[in-house]
Formats: sequence, structure tokens, C-alpha cells
Amino acid sequence: MIEEQPIGRAIAQSSAPRSKHALALATGWCIVLFSVCSAAAAQSGPSGCGSLANSYGPYDYRIERDGRLKIVEQYHFTSNVESLVKGNSGSLGGELSYTLRASPNHHRALMAMIRLGEKLKSPHPEGSGYSVECWFERALRFRPDDSTVRLIYATFLVKDGRVPDATKQLEIATVRAADNAFTQYNAGMIYFDMKNYDAALVQAHKAYGLGFPQLDLRDKLQSVGKWNEPAELPPESPEKPAK
Repeated sequence: MIEEQPIGRAIAQSSAPRSKHALALATGWCIVLFSVCSAAAAQSGPSGCGSLANSYGPYDYRIERDGRLKIVEQYHFTSNVESLVKGNSGSLGGELSYTLRASPNHHRALMAMIRLGEKLKSPHPEGSGYSVECWFERALRFRPDDSTVRLIYATFLVKDGRVPDATKQLEIATVRAADNAFTQYNAGMIYFDMKNYDAALVQAHKAYGLGFPQLDLRDKLQSVGKWNEPAELPPESPEKPAK
């Protein structure tokens, strides 16, 4: 870590350089300082949703939910907090904020934050350090490859009437997920809720082709007359022997 005092001295020297060596040293410190400031600006995010730096973490929910995040859930993301009954050591917004600072992509805490906003009829629930949408900006800044976060974000955007934005998140999620049947299936369920039945059908075919067992999406599409079986691919022609 770069200490403030040496930087301060270098800047002071640069205002009245005494030699080429002093000027080079001062210039070097200025470049380092600029880099530090640029990194800090990137951490703060373009929408003013704060730095991701935290005294505990941040930890990836996908990796640490059974590890270092256990203690966070024990004291701050209890069953009462998740179900929005009451906080454990503070307000519900405060408990969820603590959890999402420790793990910005904590899937269940993000869903609970959406529900808290709905319950309080506020885009910035009381006790929450940021707006509901800010928590998604932070989660995606932390782990842009987390397709589950994008699915949850898409449900939030659909409820907010922002269908094009939701569609963008679903498109990114399904491309990144590739052969993840869970993501492909759940994207199809969200498309169905958006009444985009053609896209839901495409996702259903992808998910079932990957072996996903639940048939709710198929049944939903059947109920609105939008289901059809995937077309069978023609058998591959046998390779001709080389002449």
C-alpha cells in the first residue's frame, strides 16, 4: 500500500524541482497517484453506488456460501431477515445491506432486497445503504459473469416495467450460461412472464435438450397454445471413405 506521506513529499518537491533526478521522482509519484485515483473511481461505479471495498470480503456467493459467508448469515441474514419478519441486530434494510456488502452477488439477499422494496413501496428501502437497483449494479460490477444475478435483476426490471432492459440481461445471461440448464430454464420462465412466448420456447428447448427435468415451463407454454416439440435434427450422413 502506498503511504500518503511519501506522495505528499513528492508532490511538494515537484513544484520546485532541484534536479533531473528529483523531477523524475516527482513525476513517478504523480503517475502512481493518478493510477490510485483512477482505480478508486472505477471502484465507486458509474452510478455512484459506492466502492466494493469492505472490512469483511467481499466474497463470491457461489464459492463462499458454505464457507466464510456462514458467519454473515448466522448474524445478519437469518431466516427472519430473509422472510422480512424482523432484523437480528438492526433494521431489515441494514441487515441486508451488511450481507450484500460482504457478498455483493448474494443471490438470496438480492431477492430479499427486491421484496423489501416492494413491501415498503420504496426504491430505496429504509436502512439500506443504497437503492435496490444499486445493489444489482454493485453485484454485476463485482462478478459480471454471475448469470443468476442477471436473472434476478431481470425479474426486478420486468416488475419495474423495463422490458428492454430485462431482455438485455436475459440475453447476456443465456449466452454466458451456455450449457447451464438451470439458467436456460429460468430465463425461459422469465420470458414467459414477459409474454415473450417465442423466446420462452427457445429457452425451453435449450433447457430440456440439456436434460433439465422440471416441466413447468412446457406446461405453461402448452396452456397458452405456444408449445411445440423441438424439431429433430436430420441424421448425420456417414463419412465417405477417402479415395
